[in-house]
Amino acid sequence: MTHEIDRESNALEHLTTEAINSDLSDIDSLDTESRLRVINAQDAEVAAAVGKQIPQIARAVHSAAHSLRRGGRLIYIGAGTSGRLGVLDAAECPPTFGTPPEWVQAIIAGGQQAMFRAVEGAEDDPDLGAAAIIEIDASENDTVVGISASGRAPFVVGALRQAKKRGATTIVITNNKNSELEAIADIGIPVVVGPEVLAGSTRMKSGTAQKMVLNMISTGAMMEIGKTYGNLMVDVMATNTKLKARAARIVAQVTGESLAAAQQSLANAGGSAKVAILMVETGKTAEEARQFLEATGGVLRKALSRAAGK
Repeated sequence: MTHEIDRESNALEHLTTEAINSDLSDIDSLDTESRLRVINAQDAEVAAAVGKQIPQIARAVHSAAHSLRRGGRLIYIGAGTSGRLGVLDAAECPPTFGTPPEWVQAIIAGGQQAMFRAVEGAEDDPDLGAAAIIEIDASENDTVVGISASGRAPFVVGALRQAKKRGATTIVITNNKNSELEAIADIGIPVVVGPEVLAGSTRMKSGTAQKMVLNMISTGAMMEIGKTYGNLMVDVMATNTKLKARAARIVAQVTGESLAAAQQSLANAGGSAKVAILMVETGKTAEEARQFLEATGGVLRKALSRAAGK
């Protein structure tokens, strides 16, 4: 066991995410407001680090969109903070984009209970990661995204190796360059944000960077497959009062109808903002509007053009 700990210590020593920022060695002696300004200044560097990886993120977006178009899935897998961020992004897709829950899935080391309480040691077993990929029957139709600040979490390593073996496109979001996971993945997104404010606390800058990249991948993919119109969420699932009101505002915004008229159009369209917009803009029936959407892969802009005979 001592030898294992020594090996782990030697490996961690060279990771950017484990480095100590000597400029912040006196942060505990600052007053609260000054400490927060230091944290804020460090966070301000994250967006620029993400920006350097836009070409790689674009490749990830194209892969995810391609998988979704052909009936595959976007699958996130991670441990600890990284795993929780994957679960968060996956959970937000159905209400935001009206997608079935199976389209975007997330696996976290330790299972569901790990969302709320750390499951110690869950990330250390590559076989469990591989087993998780086997359990969801990942295939060549899927895009599997490993998330790991260090780039070497064994659970994620095992998962990505198994996903690759099954023909899935593999992607990794990490916060260290030239990591073990980057060497495995088809697409590597190493967002290097430098040492954390609290050394090794990757729930801070690293986690923020991961969340930004996940936002880009899921949102970018949904845009590519027609889940938006302009910058409007036209496939929003109106499942509560707030979302019903948002859907009505979207219909009113696009069509120029009053809010009351938009609400009625939504009702006539069975709650679908896309169908309601097509009905108002083209005079088609709800069934005809749905047929135009189906014929254009659900892309509202294309459906509007085709329905107008353009």
